[in-house]
Amino acid sequence: MPKNKGKGGKNRKRGKNEADDEKRELVFKEDGQEYAQVARMLGNGRCEAQCIDGTKRLCHIRGKMHKKVWIASGDIVLVGLRDYQDDKADVILKYMNDEARLLKAYGEIPDNVRLNEGVVDEEDAAAHDDYIQFEDEDIDKI
Repeated sequence: MPKNKGKGGKNRKRGKNEADDEKRELVFKEDGQEYAQVARMLGNGRCEAQCIDGTKRLCHIRGKMHKKVWIASGDIVLVGLRDYQDDKADVILKYMNDEARLLKAYGEIPDNVRLNEGVVDEEDAAAHDDYIQFEDEDIDKI
């Protein structure tokens, strides 16, 4: 059996948190970048995002963020646009909830974008309409 000469394995990497609590400077978009809201996660480090300019793009999560910054549907991200592929982009930065609210307050993100919620399609909204309402009399009989 070989000896473990390193400083730890998977569990050490999992416990490492790169200053998550600290306040960081708010990053605004530059040329070739756009704000987007993640519509759904596709797996393999990719997601589908609805950009603020109105186009839906297939986004690739960069390696620095992969497995370190968890991205879910409904999150606001900064994507780098590609010069040679307009329908694809790269996720550069994920905004925290308070940062996304600040961007909305500054007018960088339009008011019609919903924060703190996942993107809901018409199909999903119809599926959640099914509910059962019980009356008190039925509960007493059980």
